[in-house]
Amino acid sequence: MQPTADRLGLVLFLIYVLLYSGFVVGMAVAPAWMSRAVPGGVNVAVIYGFGLIGIAFVLALIYGLLGRSAANRRSEKAKS
Repeated sequence: MQPTADRLGLVLFLIYVLLYSGFVVGMAVAPAWMSRAVPGGVNVAVIYGFGLIGIAFVLALIYGLLGRSAANRRSEKAKS
């Protein structure tokens, strides 16, 4: 791993930790709000949880795309 990819991974991880911390704090501080039903018959906690899963996939895609492009730039510089 190169420092650029390491830094990117750390930033994306911290973003996810903040979002997940919001979920944990919401469940601890406002369980009534998290259990409130939203349209569709599910509660806020379920929507938030599935949202976290979706965001994890998006962050992984971002890491994969940006990490690959950074590696490509490094290999092109090494060739020249």
